[in-house]
Amino acid sequence: MTNSYYPVEQNKRTAIVDILRGWAILGVAIGNYLDFLYIGIEKEIKHNAFSQVLQFINRYFFAAKSWTLLTLLFGYGFAILINNVASKGKNPVAFFAWRMVLLFILAFINSAFWLGDILKDYAFLGLVLLLFYKCSTKTLAIISAVIVLTVPFVMAYVNGIKIEHPAIATNPEFLKLYHSGNWIDFFKFNLLASFYEQIIIPGYAITAHYVMLGCMLFGFMLQKLNFFNRLTELKRLLKSVCITSLAIAILIGIGFNIAIIYKAPFLKIFHPLYWLVLCTMIFISTAICLLYINGKLKTIFNYFSAGGKMTLTNYMSQNILAGIIFSGIGLGIADSMPYWFYFILAISVFIIQLFISKWWLSKYNYGPIEWLWRSASYREWVPFKKAQPEAVTDMKMV
Repeated sequence: MTNSYYPVEQNKRTAIVDILRGWAILGVAIGNYLDFLYIGIEKEIKHNAFSQVLQFINRYFFAAKSWTLLTLLFGYGFAILINNVASKGKNPVAFFAWRMVLLFILAFINSAFWLGDILKDYAFLGLVLLLFYKCSTKTLAIISAVIVLTVPFVMAYVNGIKIEHPAIATNPEFLKLYHSGNWIDFFKFNLLASFYEQIIIPGYAITAHYVMLGCMLFGFMLQKLNFFNRLTELKRLLKSVCITSLAIAILIGIGFNIAIIYKAPFLKIFHPLYWLVLCTMIFISTAICLLYINGKLKTIFNYFSAGGKMTLTNYMSQNILAGIIFSGIGLGIADSMPYWFYFILAISVFIIQLFISKWWLSKYNYGPIEWLWRSASYREWVPFKKAQPEAVTDMKMV
């Protein structure tokens, strides 16, 4: 077995990347669990003061910021994997294409449990990303910049495209599948909802994927610059980016909300929502990087790093657990609880996952799903359990 199959040594991993993945998977959990509040017959939802505060926190710190960050890190990881595979004499295109086929399989399984699956998007865009894998840093910077600059125009145009489709998540007939308690009905509901409310919806199928591609290419570029391994020397730049991105996010947020309140006509040709999302995501990410290089929150970051190393396992297990908690196959809580319940539950599940991840990685090289994916990618079982250190004989006692 070649060394390429073995896990990256802990001292060679870029810790901040795992920490950022951990933070992103927290935001994904919060967003996904809150969505269960809206799977049900359409009705007016009233929030108490506590829920309104949490709603504000989610809207400006987590909603869409987490999956855009996770997408950026996917592009970063893509570059590392491509380089590693090529250095071992393998065909990087064939290897990564097969890896994305396997991700499609995992995405189908995840979609059967959760209608908001994002793995299928990563698998599709991972294949698209192969078209750019020989691009220079400059070319990647230009393309990602063009995508970011044109997103408001693309979103405004796509918002005008209407496609008639059944509202699976709020249609009483389809909701019977969700609440039936039958596993086949449950899977059918989620797969139908995934198709109608993600795959064919222009706002997601076009705009969200356009943003994802820009984030992936930007992450690819960061890896070429060896960015995350140079944070200390780039500390001044990080501070500038952190402050600037926050200022821009505040300005866009204020202007955007005013435009929505007064129904500004320009929103039909220029919709800056993703500018606000991306600026906020960059602010949060650079703030975490600054805290990390300044030696702050070491214990917390240590646990986030463990969670980030098992991103795929934690993501899929969050969704499977949610299906059991909220749908008819399990507790059947559905949309019956207040907003704060879903928010707090997501954080609680995530915290438990951090402790489990920390314990698991003390014994095993990978999370269980990461191990299966890697083994299938290499078409050979890779080392799962950590090797026990060889006993050292004390020569003085011989």
